[in-house]
Amino acid sequence: MLKLTALESNKNQDLEKKEGRIDDLLRANCDLRRQIDEQQKLLEKYKERLNKCISMSKKLLIEKSTQEKLASREKSMQDRLRLGHFTTVRHGASFTEQWTDGFAFQNLVKQQEWVNQQREDIERQRKLLAKRKPPATNNSQAPSANSEPKQRKNKAVNGAENDPFVRPNLPQLLTLAEYHEQEEIFKLRLGHLKKEEAEIQAELERLERVRNLHIRELKRINNEDNSQFKDHPTLNERYLLLHLLGRGGFSEVYKAFDLYEQRYAAVKIHQLNKSWRDEKKENYHKHACREYRIHKELDHPRIVKLYDYFSLDTDTFCTVLEYCEGNDLDFYLKQHKLMTEKEARSIVMQIVNALRYLNEIKPPIIHYDLKPGNILLVDGTACGEIKITDFGLSKIMDDDSYGVDGMDLTSQGAGTYWYLPPECFVVGKEPPKISNKVDVWSVGVIFFQCLYGRKPFGHNQSQQDILQENTILKATEVQFPVKPVVSNEAKVVVMPWWRLTLRERRTGSG
Repeated sequence: MLKLTALESNKNQDLEKKEGRIDDLLRANCDLRRQIDEQQKLLEKYKERLNKCISMSKKLLIEKSTQEKLASREKSMQDRLRLGHFTTVRHGASFTEQWTDGFAFQNLVKQQEWVNQQREDIERQRKLLAKRKPPATNNSQAPSANSEPKQRKNKAVNGAENDPFVRPNLPQLLTLAEYHEQEEIFKLRLGHLKKEEAEIQAELERLERVRNLHIRELKRINNEDNSQFKDHPTLNERYLLLHLLGRGGFSEVYKAFDLYEQRYAAVKIHQLNKSWRDEKKENYHKHACREYRIHKELDHPRIVKLYDYFSLDTDTFCTVLEYCEGNDLDFYLKQHKLMTEKEARSIVMQIVNALRYLNEIKPPIIHYDLKPGNILLVDGTACGEIKITDFGLSKIMDDDSYGVDGMDLTSQGAGTYWYLPPECFVVGKEPPKISNKVDVWSVGVIFFQCLYGRKPFGHNQSQQDILQENTILKATEVQFPVKPVVSNEAKVVVMPWWRLTLRERRTGSG
């Protein structure tokens, strides 16, 4: 009985403990629920606050973008008068765009005409002066002041007595001092005109560079005004489009703001032609997805980062890229033609650094479309950092496609011909073999263009002419221009990258 009582007592104590434990857990649960509710309210409060911040950011960004658009259009209208504009001209049943220069160019033309007129006047006066040049005789035979009236008197008498016609007076000879005095004046005037002409030419070149910017901006504004994305839409509930950066064949690139990451980005909008067949659309989309997969895995400071990829509808999809404030190398060379050797060397070193990375990753990648247009200058100058972009034609050198002799070039005809090596133009029963030495050749061409302001092969030819005339295949040696002067070290450094035969050419990691 005592044992039973003890067991019952222990049981009651255990039950009380459990009930106490349950009460404690219930109270703790209530506290946790209360804390969760508080945290949920706090979270909602922060979400609301974040949404307000995002809304305000969008509002301010749109206001800023709108002001910038307005300012760019006002400046463009002002530059139309100064630099020129396009006018629509009718030719029969068709209309074409024709460029008309502004008053700045017209003033330079008038100044040049005035200089030419002055030069012609001076040359005419110099010819007259030559007729009055004293004969090259000794001092004893030089005409004296006393003999001059006698000469004029004899001429007058002879003219009056022997000739029924009145002859024009011959130019009066000058003394040697007078002749040299006039000659020196003419030389000084010609020298001054030459200086003015050089200043006019320098101003003309400067205006042409400014006009190129103006034309580029006119086209950009026109493309932006005709874009369906011009009114600051937010794509994928994240990317606020600000203004158009450029337009390609089937794509538009917008400067955008990533509302999640709070950073600027470049959004490339691919728009397929709605009249295309489904098969063609699928191939284009497959090609873009392939580029995205290649680019997404790359992580190097000299390669533009690819952040995101998404679709808007069946005919439109977007890629989100790292935004760089500056322009590309092609734009820089069109404005400045060339750069110093140090600047060119710095750019090439950075490109080679990126190529080394592409060659060392597994599997290695051939960019295949290296050219100034795909080299971004981060701050817009030739003395800063660069980044490589556009992997649309890149090749993956995996084990299945890459052998000892390289990999088959299945996209022959694509690319920018001035920057492709001879092996890309070989035509035969089998497709040509390529390797990362394609990019090495391209670096050599870019280096040459940066130094000399011209392409080494096919400089003034179109892509079609290069292909038809086999310009690259016929290239046997590189001709270095005399000017500008480039050090032998630079020539020696670039030549191993730029051999016409594959075996002699450096690799991407060499």
